[in-house]
Amino acid sequence: MVRFMRTTGLAAIATMVAGCAGAGAGTPPPAKSAAGQVGAVATSSAPSRSVIPKPSGVEAVLAGMSVEDKVGQLFMPVLYGSAADGSSGENQARFGVGTPAKAVAKYRPGGVILFPWAGNVKNVRQVVALTNGLQKASPEIPLLIGADQENGKVSRLAPLVTEMPGASVIGSTGDPAMARKAAKVTGTELRALGINLDFAPVADVNINPRNPVIGSRAYGSDPKKVAPMVAAAVQGFHDAGIASTAKHFPGHGDTNVDSHTGLPVIQHSLSQWSRLDAPPFAAAIGKDIDAIMSAHVVMPKLDPSRDPATLSKPILTGLLREKLGFDGVVSTDALDMAGVRKKYGDGQVAVRAIQAGVDLLLMPPDFPTAYQAVLTAVKSGKISTRRLDQSVRRLLKLKAARGLLERAPVADPAKAERVLRSPEHRKVAQLINARAR
Repeated sequence: MVRFMRTTGLAAIATMVAGCAGAGAGTPPPAKSAAGQVGAVATSSAPSRSVIPKPSGVEAVLAGMSVEDKVGQLFMPVLYGSAADGSSGENQARFGVGTPAKAVAKYRPGGVILFPWAGNVKNVRQVVALTNGLQKASPEIPLLIGADQENGKVSRLAPLVTEMPGASVIGSTGDPAMARKAAKVTGTELRALGINLDFAPVADVNINPRNPVIGSRAYGSDPKKVAPMVAAAVQGFHDAGIASTAKHFPGHGDTNVDSHTGLPVIQHSLSQWSRLDAPPFAAAIGKDIDAIMSAHVVMPKLDPSRDPATLSKPILTGLLREKLGFDGVVSTDALDMAGVRKKYGDGQVAVRAIQAGVDLLLMPPDFPTAYQAVLTAVKSGKISTRRLDQSVRRLLKLKAARGLLERAPVADPAKAERVLRSPEHRKVAQLINARAR
């Protein structure tokens, strides 16, 4: 709601500027004589014309991108191996090249996500060398390098990072300051490793005690208590200088089905959703959350098509963009999950997600098929150039906001070893555990 008010304010300012332009702003100034008198007849025969400024920053980068570059920016795949220049049969099979660096150079993705099961996480110096090598392979536009580091149950960088309490433990303290401290510690450690985007915090409200996939990953079961925790966590990640992602929109808290293996159906009405699911996401938006991840859940009372939210324009564009006023990056949950693959093939899923309002396609199981499907959809007009540019612009703005657009930071392995699991960070974990109820 805060962002919606800000957007309205910006629109009002834009209207005022347009009014000024209508009164003459942007038109050539009156001609001057050699003596500098306004109103004198110009002696030059050259026609007067407005000077159009060259685009800069995000717009300059966008203007210089090919269609293939733009489509690549929409993807965040998993690449296999512990070193950017290390060959892997998995990379060869999935991307047609052996090394992570060559996959980045070939497809120019917007980012990559790291996992232990992909061989990406061995030790501190190895992860630093990997992230630096991946960034070196993308010299034109630095990468978003993401991780699923929620802490607690989902901790992809354990045991390298400080063992922080999970969200339910933090929520039990009743103190949002603890959520901020924990996020700052985690964000600081991720940044030291060369990771600039965390897929956290969980903004779901764990309403259903039989929920098999959220549970202790949520801050609690009361939206009024979860919302301030989520907002504080976003602040903590930003304190550390990294991007964060609230998940899983429109809410994965009231389900007894795991979307990794099935397709949950949640029967919340719009009023129930507004009261139970929406508040933590609205709170995150109020703190300028960088990205929001979609859920592979069906909410038939919000979208009667019964498509999962990841593929639902009424949910992602109607509710998230228009009702809550979010103008940042919308990411899918992992596209290799069963919940999003029940109705459509992997190429069609990628296209439908973009049409629904998604900007970032996370972990497509068949990368070449998904990439080619989106590229073909753009070239045929099924996805308009304007729609493509909207998503690429949001991704570039996220990178610019986190200082990643012009030059990727280079992680320092010695510094990372000092920062990770430092006494100061372990004290924060001890403090939270001591205050948990």
